[in-house]
Amino acid sequence: MQLPNKLRLVPSQIVTLTVLLTLLLFIPQILLNWQVYDNFNSITKYEFKLQRLSDEITYLDEVLTMSARMNAATGKLIWEERYRQFEPKLDIAIKESIKLAPKVYENEDAKKIDAANQRLVAMEYQSFELVKKNQKETAQLLLFNHEYENQKQIYADGVAKRKRNISLQLQQKINDYYKRIFWAILESIISLLMLIPAWLLVLRLLQQYLKAKKIAQAALEETNYRLEMQVTERTAKLKHKNIELQHTLQDLQNAQVQLIQTEKMSSLGQLVAGVAHEINNPVNFIYGNVIHIKEYSQHLLTLINLYQQENFNHNPEITSLINKIDLEFIIDDMPKVLSSMAVGTERIREIVLTLRNFSRLDEAEMKPVDIHEGIDSSLLILQYRLKEKHKQQEIAIIKDYGDLPLVECYAGGLNQVFMNILTNAIDALYEWETECLKGKVKKDLSSIIIHTQVKNKECVIISIKDNGPGMTEEVKTRLFDPFFTTKPVGKGTGLGLSISYQIIVDKHNGKIKCISSPVKGTEFVIEIPIKQVQ
Repeated sequence: MQLPNKLRLVPSQIVTLTVLLTLLLFIPQILLNWQVYDNFNSITKYEFKLQRLSDEITYLDEVLTMSARMNAATGKLIWEERYRQFEPKLDIAIKESIKLAPKVYENEDAKKIDAANQRLVAMEYQSFELVKKNQKETAQLLLFNHEYENQKQIYADGVAKRKRNISLQLQQKINDYYKRIFWAILESIISLLMLIPAWLLVLRLLQQYLKAKKIAQAALEETNYRLEMQVTERTAKLKHKNIELQHTLQDLQNAQVQLIQTEKMSSLGQLVAGVAHEINNPVNFIYGNVIHIKEYSQHLLTLINLYQQENFNHNPEITSLINKIDLEFIIDDMPKVLSSMAVGTERIREIVLTLRNFSRLDEAEMKPVDIHEGIDSSLLILQYRLKEKHKQQEIAIIKDYGDLPLVECYAGGLNQVFMNILTNAIDALYEWETECLKGKVKKDLSSIIIHTQVKNKECVIISIKDNGPGMTEEVKTRLFDPFFTTKPVGKGTGLGLSISYQIIVDKHNGKIKCISSPVKGTEFVIEIPIKQVQ
């Protein structure tokens, strides 16, 4: 019974030994390869550069010699300028060579080369001075005499010898590089020959392991299949229960949302009705008294006119007061002020009347209602959003009202539907205008067309259409879903059209549909029965 346990340890031990052997063989090889690479990098970086600098020094020295001799032969200053131009380059090349191989420039030969070079430079400088003194023949004799040639030969032989030494050093390092490569390749071959049998054994053990694992996997899969069948059966039951719970939860959420929205709109209706009532009383006082003030002021102006006809200019105090208060301007402006006050109070009364009409949100019973009054009240409340402001142009409202009878409905609910649809249209038009401005695209004047008509004896149609960006089919299919919105976070709840659908379809037994396509605007068509069937 203990033998199988010992046999189980053998494969793992063999794998461990093989891995250790691989590491022991390849780590030295990696170090050797790194040394070879570092040696080659040194050759590339220093030796070849040193050889290039040596060639450059030889070339520049020949250029300087030629420039000095041409200056002596022709007497032209251009050759001295050429000499001065290349001389710094030679100094730079020599300094770089000394930096790369300082030992080459510290022996006796280097001192002789340097002395010869200094003597040559002195003689060349002396020739320049002779040329400037119009002594070209003397300058030529100086640069072509035996001493100059002798110093030139010493310098040339020294540079050539130095170049040969550099070449020999370079060749020696390249030979060392080849030797290291040879030993690295030989070591790799030996390591490979040692590792192949060990890894073949590991491969055989791996095959045996995979075969045993495959058998165990097949047994495990069979067990898993049985478990999955049981889990699938139980999951189907749980899924069915979960769907029922989701439907129940969705119904509760929709009911809660509708209840909250209804309560909010009811509170809004009470608030608007209260504000309208409180504003209406003082406005009626003002409006009623403006008529009397207008009449009294007219009497006073007539009396002043009579006094003026009696010529009371002889009283200097009265004349001074007339000039001070600008009586003529007051007589001319007072009727205008009173007329504008009358127009303003009349406008406030109209707004109050509209608010009272819109505030019927909390009415619990159906009543015959003028649909056009509800649309107009919604438009009046949204008037501030329709006007031109900043870079947004005014939205034109086009009313195409038909001759509608009174419709039996919940007035507040319908007003809420009109408000939701008009608000969405305004948002879409402004968003479309902003996108066109960013893309510098021209667009037509923003407009909303409201059309009403009698479809038949039983129902009426209300259509609200805008010329905005429209919407895709994917958006239209989810348009009336609760909490679905295309507006940014914080600008829409996704409840407006869902609640509108419930008000039209569930509460009024009507129909609401959306007609839209991209770039062609959006139209909402509402059908409502004229009388509700009990």
